[in-house]
Amino acid sequence: MKKAIFLPLAVASLFGQNLPDIQEKNGLSLKTIQGYENWQVAATHWRKDKNELRYVLVDPKNEKAFKKGDKLPNGAIIVKIGWSTKPMDSFPDGLEADKIQRVEYMIKNDKKFVATGGWGYARFIKNPDGSYKPWGGDANECYACHTAVAGKDYLFSVYQKRF
Repeated sequence: MKKAIFLPLAVASLFGQNLPDIQEKNGLSLKTIQGYENWQVAATHWRKDKNELRYVLVDPKNEKAFKKGDKLPNGAIIVKIGWSTKPMDSFPDGLEADKIQRVEYMIKNDKKFVATGGWGYARFIKNPDGSYKPWGGDANECYACHTAVAGKDYLFSVYQKRF
């Protein structure tokens, strides 16, 4: 029997939290996405290289454009939540999201982020104690991968229709 993946839509472990004002080298702060846990999940995918389940969320102002596949305007934000998985207690052949490993986001600003296709990239790693720390890597690494989808506004994910 194939393994099933259960995708809970709530990111309950972050509800109501005030995000810390920690910053990546490029100045992007985790605080910028305050409230993202209330945004709709627009897509999900599995990262084999990271061995994690990803929820992709789009800020509410730009959700309609993302659904239509339009190029997103300046100010648009895409959040990616990376989860480890675990077997489901109630269904051993299934997997479910377990612990958040990282929270990443992209923010569109074609004047500020000219060198990275108009997108700024930020990644925050979750520590074992529940706090977050900036990844501290080079955003050009993110951009290097995203150039594979330059013709799609540097976005790998597309809206996953529900019906």
